[in-house]
Amino acid sequence: MKLEVGKIPNDILEKLLDEFTDPIRPEVLTKPGIGEDCAALDLSGDLCVVTTDPITGADDEIGTLGIHIALNDLASAGAEPVGILVTILAPPGTELETVERLTKQMKAVSAAMKVDILGGHTEVTDAVNRMVLSITAIGKSRSKELISTNGAKPGDSIILTKYAACEGTAILAWMFEKELTKEFGEEFVNSAKNLLNNISVVKEGLLAARYGVSSMHDVTEGGVLGAAWEIGTASGYGVEIYKDRIPILEETRRICSFLSIDPLKLISSGSMLITTPNGEELIKILNRNDIKASEIGRVTFGREFLLIDEENTVKITIPESDELYKARKMKGEI
Repeated sequence: MKLEVGKIPNDILEKLLDEFTDPIRPEVLTKPGIGEDCAALDLSGDLCVVTTDPITGADDEIGTLGIHIALNDLASAGAEPVGILVTILAPPGTELETVERLTKQMKAVSAAMKVDILGGHTEVTDAVNRMVLSITAIGKSRSKELISTNGAKPGDSIILTKYAACEGTAILAWMFEKELTKEFGEEFVNSAKNLLNNISVVKEGLLAARYGVSSMHDVTEGGVLGAAWEIGTASGYGVEIYKDRIPILEETRRICSFLSIDPLKLISSGSMLITTPNGEELIKILNRNDIKASEIGRVTFGREFLLIDEENTVKITIPESDELYKARKMKGEI
């Protein structure tokens, strides 16, 4: 069986993860699971929370994306970021200026987010044909504030912060800059590209953890629908998502329409899905801290994952390759 480009399908991954039983060491509080992006260690005092992620679907601003995505995973567990380890794998022929630009991006983001770059590895290798960035992030959390993806309960509101597909919109604006500028104009495309400045969910993650929520999951590959499926799968309950309640920026609507891409299945770092029994109160707290938040659905009994709009109801299925890979095929990159 040949695997498609992108994340390994969740049904296959679930079988692979069955090999990992309960933790061996007493310090380890978690084990690998679908939708679980972080691990937690009890090292006497604050919990040490770690996560790791590669960036393979973007070229421009890869350093900015890489750090934010890793820190977002920590925030989804309610953990405050402390430091990161970075592995850079560059293909043969890479110019020094390219690596220098990448490191400058990482320095700027790490300084803004107040985290240390602790070390890592940098290499030019023929094992890759495009730049690959892999980041391990380390954070800390008090045990009562540690949040998992599997804690959602029936009756919980499902809250989405900010807008769907902001990250994907920005990547597409960089990828199709010439085509989109011709169609929509330079000002519009620059506005879309600048959405990369809003892809951190650390602030809302820490606020929600202190408030006390049942689960959190940052919205990455597979978009809002993929994240909703993962929350439902991890918790063992159903979800209902109301399509008309999902906030989408005009830049996203127009670019996705132009490229025939589904924004609800497009990579969406910068958005967080949060489940809580008191969605209205959490939205007020987030709004008071200048974070847009919308109630887009609820957790249900049973095992159905549904997308509901005025015209019909469809099942939310296992996430396939992110819509970004469809765009890369258009560009002839894969």
